[in-house]
Amino acid sequence: MKSIVREGALIAGAALLLAGCGAMDGKREGGPAAGPTPAPLVERVSDTPVKLGDPYTIAGVTYTPVDIPDYDDVGYASWYGDELAGKPTANGETFNPDGITAAHKTLPMPSYVEVTALDTGRTILVRVNDRGPMVGDRLIDLSRGAAEQLGITGGNAAVRVRRTNPPQAERAQLRAGRAVPERIVTPDSLLAVLRKKLKDQPAPKPTPVAAQPAPPVASGKVKPGDDRLAVQPSKPALKPVPAKPTAAAGSYQVQVGAFSTEARAAAAAKSVGGTVAKAGKFWRVRVGPFASDAEARTALDKARDKGFRDAAVVRDR
Repeated sequence: MKSIVREGALIAGAALLLAGCGAMDGKREGGPAAGPTPAPLVERVSDTPVKLGDPYTIAGVTYTPVDIPDYDDVGYASWYGDELAGKPTANGETFNPDGITAAHKTLPMPSYVEVTALDTGRTILVRVNDRGPMVGDRLIDLSRGAAEQLGITGGNAAVRVRRTNPPQAERAQLRAGRAVPERIVTPDSLLAVLRKKLKDQPAPKPTPVAAQPAPPVASGKVKPGDDRLAVQPSKPALKPVPAKPTAAAGSYQVQVGAFSTEARAAAAAKSVGGTVAKAGKFWRVRVGPFASDAEARTALDKARDKGFRDAAVVRDR
């Protein structure tokens, strides 16, 4: 199913020359349909500058791009192909359906992730260079080439997405539009754990291509590292926005993180139901107060589930 439409307005970076027609070799039944495919890359795209982008809202949902080096999550993958061939990605590159690329809502562009199919344990290395999928029930959107390498034969697939730092040789190969060898197959014991983690997430429903909202174009103004969730030492809250009860002495709070801009902090606070307070040169986001450590731990788990892996419980004395 070709489930995601992506429109970019920024044309920057190296381009791919598209020409000719191609067809699938027919070895994988039920796989993504064959169609016109771009010619091999004439120039390799670059891994710099890395772009992050400002918080953005799609269909009433706000997404906050964050640089999380140890990002690791499970969810569902969809894929997209020839309908976007030759169009710009969110970071200004040109989409090549046969490349091993992907779209993600919040990871830096480019970044590299290992994608594991939870039904087979097969794992491939993928380069993220686009924003999406712009529907809440999918974690990542793979190019047709990546979907074929992973063995996705249609529809959506349960996957694990783990950020990684591959060697330069593999990065260069992916930038050139070519796949790198698959990783070692994930053992059944780990697959069982990952499937259990995913079981509470309902399988995504098919979404017509025309119904997909367009993703944002990431500017180069905000770079990874500008918004690291640097947890600051516990201090009294300073004029929280929006206003909430001041934490009583000895109460517990969850510190989601500290951001370099108030806009990013506000977007993060909205996603977790927290408050924003100025703390030195940072804007700090907290959730609470809570009467007990147990209540705070529950809120901590929810914050981490939303991608704020550096969140921590703090106590005001």
